[in-house]
Amino acid sequence: MRIRILGAHNFESRDTRLISLLVDDILAVDAGGLTSSLTFSEQEQIKAILLTHGHFDHLRDIPILALYRLYRTTISVYGLSETLEILSTHLVDGLIYPKFTEMPSKEDPTLRVFPLKPYKLASVEGYQVLPLPVKHTISTVGYLISKDGRSFFYSGDTGPGVASCWDYISPQVLLLDVTLPNQFADQAERVGHLTPGLAGQELKRFLDLKGYLPKVIFLHLSPQFETEINREAKELARELGADIEVAFEGMELEV
Repeated sequence: MRIRILGAHNFESRDTRLISLLVDDILAVDAGGLTSSLTFSEQEQIKAILLTHGHFDHLRDIPILALYRLYRTTISVYGLSETLEILSTHLVDGLIYPKFTEMPSKEDPTLRVFPLKPYKLASVEGYQVLPLPVKHTISTVGYLISKDGRSFFYSGDTGPGVASCWDYISPQVLLLDVTLPNQFADQAERVGHLTPGLAGQELKRFLDLKGYLPKVIFLHLSPQFETEINREAKELARELGADIEVAFEGMELEV
């Protein structure tokens, strides 16, 4: 699997984009910086989108993509029922944007939604997808995505407690929300995010349980603190003897 990190941040600027991943050019995971990162021909290749939760920075580009794809081909959108409800009632609701879940017709919509249940394996465009609950301010899941014996886990937005997922996964790559530097650990925990130090606690639990650490990527970064997060990530990598990198727009990974 080839993973492209289209958006690695939680704020957008000329140089940073909202969170979004693209797997093998066809499977998007979250859609904050999806259309703003891709050409129109690349947008046409997307077959499905996995959503971790219903916050705007993870949903934003879905209506834009749907408008471009109207009358072309259907996009399958997967997520918790609560997430799909937010999408359909607050973004593609007929007021903010057209109801693409019913256009051009209910029988053949631009967006076809599929609810997922935590801990229940689903097949999505040839990938095996396992949604696992994580701790955030609204209902949120991370995803273990597997194909041909290889897998990666993307946490979505999560605070401390993501180690509850470790029993269910043994990935080659782990993509973790690290939004703030260590000095804001209390605030991060309050709003359901991690710092390098908090992530380190979760990674130590992984190592104790599994006996190894996968390659780790920190993302969903706050740009104004990126220098500090990079420094603390390097310190953590040395402490754990682990391969830890901080994501950037355009970063590519092979799993």
